[in-house]
Amino acid sequence: MTGPMKIVAKMKGDVASIRVMANHPMESGLRKEADGKLVPAHHIQHMTVALNGKTMVAAQISGSIAKNPLFGYAVKGAKAGDKVSVTWVDNKGDKRTDEAVVTLA
Repeated sequence: MTGPMKIVAKMKGDVASIRVMANHPMESGLRKEADGKLVPAHHIQHMTVALNGKTMVAAQISGSIAKNPLFGYAVKGAKAGDKVSVTWVDNKGDKRTDEAVVTLA
């Protein structure tokens, strides 16, 4: 299992800027070890971002993204104090959810 995501959610005018760094190895299954064996695929496949329990973003992710990827989203209709919840599911069935509160920039 991986560690917690780093989530920063700040208001910029009437839009919440949400940045998420997912702590994940993101192995594509195409990289080889020194002995020539393939490193098994292990990557995020799906990510959702919810604001106060309402899904705002649902993204399909591929294995071609680098380790510990950084994602950025802009969400209208948020306000300071709202709760942001981010969930990912990977190709091994692992799942992680972390939360943050929207703050003023």
